[in-house]
Amino acid sequence: MKYDICIVGSGAGASPVAYTLAKAGAKVLVLEKGPWLTEKEFYKDELAISLRDAYNPSLSDERHVIEEEYERENGTSFWQGESTENSGWSFWNGNVVGGSSNFMSGYFHRLKPVDFKLKSTFGEVDGANVEDWPISYEEMEPFYTMVDEQVGVSGKVVDHPHQEPRSNPFPYPPIAEHPVSSWIDKAATELGYHPMPVPRAVLSQPAMGRRSCEYSGYCSSYGCSSGAKGSARAALLNHAVATGNLTIKPNAKVFNIASNATGEITGIEFYDTKGNKQKALADIYVVACQAVETSRLLLASKGPKFPNGLANNNGQVGKNLVFSAGGTGSGDFDFGQLSEAQIAQLTAVGPFVNRALQDWYEIEDTAFNGINKKGRAKGGTIDFLFHQNPIARAMGSQYGDDDELVWGEELKANLTQEFTTYRTLRFEVFNDWMPTDDCFVALDDEVTDKWGDPVAKVRIGYHEQDLKVGEYLAAKAETVLTQLGATNVSSSVSSYPPTNLMAGGCRFGNDPATSVLNKNCQAHEVDNLYVTDGSFMPTGGSVPYTYTIYANSFRVAEHIKQRWQRSVKV
Repeated sequence: MKYDICIVGSGAGASPVAYTLAKAGAKVLVLEKGPWLTEKEFYKDELAISLRDAYNPSLSDERHVIEEEYERENGTSFWQGESTENSGWSFWNGNVVGGSSNFMSGYFHRLKPVDFKLKSTFGEVDGANVEDWPISYEEMEPFYTMVDEQVGVSGKVVDHPHQEPRSNPFPYPPIAEHPVSSWIDKAATELGYHPMPVPRAVLSQPAMGRRSCEYSGYCSSYGCSSGAKGSARAALLNHAVATGNLTIKPNAKVFNIASNATGEITGIEFYDTKGNKQKALADIYVVACQAVETSRLLLASKGPKFPNGLANNNGQVGKNLVFSAGGTGSGDFDFGQLSEAQIAQLTAVGPFVNRALQDWYEIEDTAFNGINKKGRAKGGTIDFLFHQNPIARAMGSQYGDDDELVWGEELKANLTQEFTTYRTLRFEVFNDWMPTDDCFVALDDEVTDKWGDPVAKVRIGYHEQDLKVGEYLAAKAETVLTQLGATNVSSSVSSYPPTNLMAGGCRFGNDPATSVLNKNCQAHEVDNLYVTDGSFMPTGGSVPYTYTIYANSFRVAEHIKQRWQRSVKV
């Protein structure tokens, strides 16, 4: 059967296209490499999540090669790759219907107008490939609103120095807050900061056939058993399937997008559940299987017109991969220094902390003299949180002061101390990962997956400004914890990428020589090919990416819908 639209992937980048086109009456096929799980499979199994990585492929079957930079004794450097099968460092984020959106925390901060024009606002950065976006915040804003309504975003708009323009309030009130949120409000305000509630892609009340949040405390990395979390599957694909126009094929591993001598796509080739090769045909093709795997698929899809990979005659596919820079920090609250009422508040389980700071989304500080315009740099976001899950909290208790494993009474004492004598409040910092020539996706020459296909080789070079901005923001977050009276306040900003926050590799732009896609996320070189996951982003911004991926996919879906409707009329 030939479809109107064939989509590779089923996450936040794919689902708005499937939803919009299926609702419009088009026949849509979604090819998803993982299984089709539902709420009944998403029970709160800590061992499955914390220790077994249950919703991702085995690294012995599907791996990546990660290239890191090493220094020689003479001061020169070199890049060395290692298979993740050997390192155990997984770059997978949820291979199931709905993708990684099933397992997100759902922090839904919008990008701000400045994120769309970093180069023109701050100027060039030596050693970085910063470019303005070919669209503006004003063009994206209606689609953020669409996400609020269709995916379901709970929140409250408050004034703060970098509040972005909004055309509508959030459609759902904020989710319940942990008592410590009011502590953060007081401490941050005393310091002259502007704390804000975090918008969440979690329903605070029943809607759209989904239950509201049940405050189990198991959210980040866990599938949602109530359907409250705005995953692509629960929020969009379920409704799209109900139209009768969407077909989802789970356990379908796409390995090639075939094309002919004129560059026309002739079908998408995939392995079915039995390992047999199959081919899907459509008029329009959409790739949305997350940044690394999307680049890998295009690079692997060679044809007569594209010997270096589909839509890659300019050599830009896989280039300018970005993650999210920043780091984490924490402070401890010793129960011996608190009243019983304070301890009761601090140890409450279930509600979210849900507090953020964006006072330094744009930094004006002499510490940044020489970076871009004098004393100015793009900053970022600070989010506060608890690690509520017992196994996650217990990790580390199995080691003694000498970093040797302990057991018996000593292990019991460590666990008792962890769970009964103090509580740790944490924060995360999000800031821009500068796109550079040393962060990209290629195909590995030697390592293959279980089907015999070359795996993605990912070079993870970073820019020094990533660390400088991250450290600046972490220091600000530490002042809040100190003001709260926390002890053991510390932070860590790393050059290693958070593998759940990736974008770029197929950036969009107006110049076909320096970008893969045009402003509508349509390939410059392939008329009926679109890329709608985070790959399109030239820069990542200073917030988690899922909200923006959803919004952009809704934007592109409208363009594809109009194109399809014109073709039907003809």
